[in-house]
Amino acid sequence: MRHDNVITSKQLSREDIETILDRAAEIDADPSAVANAYPETILGLLFFEPSTRTKLSFETAMKRLGGNVIDIGSIESSSVKKGETLADTVRVIEGYADALVVRHPKQGSATMAAEFVDVPLINAGDGAGHHPTQTLLDLYTIRENAGLKDLSIGIMGDLKYGRTVHSLAYALSNFDAHQHFISPESLQLPREVVFDLHQEGASVREHESLGEILSTLDVLYVTRIQRERFPDENEYQKIAGEYQIDMNTLEAASDDLTVMHPLPRVDEIAPEIDETAHAAYFEQAHNGVPVRMALLDLLLGDAQ
Repeated sequence: MRHDNVITSKQLSREDIETILDRAAEIDADPSAVANAYPETILGLLFFEPSTRTKLSFETAMKRLGGNVIDIGSIESSSVKKGETLADTVRVIEGYADALVVRHPKQGSATMAAEFVDVPLINAGDGAGHHPTQTLLDLYTIRENAGLKDLSIGIMGDLKYGRTVHSLAYALSNFDAHQHFISPESLQLPREVVFDLHQEGASVREHESLGEILSTLDVLYVTRIQRERFPDENEYQKIAGEYQIDMNTLEAASDDLTVMHPLPRVDEIAPEIDETAHAAYFEQAHNGVPVRMALLDLLLGDAQ
C-alpha cells in the first residue's frame, strides 16, 4: 500500500484496489493464515453516526487478526456531548490505539481528522462524501460474481446523497466499466461527480427508468431512496414506488444479473429476490470482513 490513511476511493489506484482485493481473496480462502498476526494491536472505533455492518465487520476483522478494539460508544455518553471537537477526540484516542476508524456526519471530517494523528486512519463514511471500505467490498463482490472486465453496471436510487454511490463510481473509473445511473431527476448524481467521472474518462450514462437498460446489465446496485429528504410524503411515495425491485421487474433481466445493495434496505428489493441466484447483498455484507481484514493487514503491516 502506498497510503498511510484511506479517506476516499479517489486516492486509490487500480493497483491499490487490486492489491487489497487479492489479499482479501487470500484471507477469505484461508482466514487462519492471518490469525493472531497482530497481537497487542488495538483498533479505535469512533462512530458519530449509527452503524451495524461497518462497525461490527471492522471489529470482527481486527479480532480475527489477533488484535482488539476500543470503542468510543454512544456519543451521548462521551465527551463529545460536552463539546469536545473532533480534532481533540482523535488526538486523545490516538494515544490509546494503533489505528482509527472514523464515521462522522460532516463531509470532509475524515480528511480533517487525519491531519491531527500519526496512526493510520480509515474513513468509515463522512456525510454525503465517501465510504471507501464499502467500495472495496462492493468491488470484491462484483469481481467474484461478474468480474471487472467489460462490466455493465446500473446504480439506482438516491444518487445525490448516497456516499456509497459516489465512492463506487470513482473507483469503477479505474476499470473497464460502463456505468448507468438510474434515479429521479431530483436525486441525480451531483454534477461535480459527473464532471469528475468524465474527466477520468469513465463511461457514464444517466437514466430515469431502469427498464430501458436492465437487459444489458451485469450488475444492478440498488440504494435506498431516503424518505427524510422529501418535504412532501406523496412525492416520496410516487418516486419510491418506481424504484423498487421485485420478481416482475427482473423478468427482463439477464439470468446472470447480480443484484447488490449496501444495506440497510427498506422496500427497494422485495424479500422474494433473496432466494434467487440474483441476490448478492448478504454475501456483499459478509465480504466486509475479509476485505477489511486485508486493508488493516496492509496498513498495519506498513506502519510497523
